[in-house]
Amino acid sequence: MASQKPRNPTAPRERNRPARGDDSGVVVMERRTQRVKPPRLYQVLMLNDDFTPMEFVVVVIQEFFGKDRETATQIMLKIHLDGKGVCGVYSRDVAQSKVEQVLDAARQAGHPLQCVCEPVDG
Repeated sequence: MASQKPRNPTAPRERNRPARGDDSGVVVMERRTQRVKPPRLYQVLMLNDDFTPMEFVVVVIQEFFGKDRETATQIMLKIHLDGKGVCGVYSRDVAQSKVEQVLDAARQAGHPLQCVCEPVDG
């Protein structure tokens, strides 16, 4: 058993006392809350062309964006009628990966399908 009394830790300095010229050598830092913005989101857009079969576009949307057949067909029709359509909204890295997956699948199938990602306005 210890025969000595434990030492008392140095008492905290008063907030209003300056850190300089303090003989104890203790510096007190204030906590500041940081305001962190949520990460920016990016939408993956597929662009219309006159050569890629509609069925291929539907399959790609189902496979890479996890949409059911009906939703994929609706997105494909939007792409066909409006020239482009949103397939999904993701963080930047995920959106870029989705674009690469779509472009690779289109290239392997011999289709000129184009896919891009852009920041979501907001």
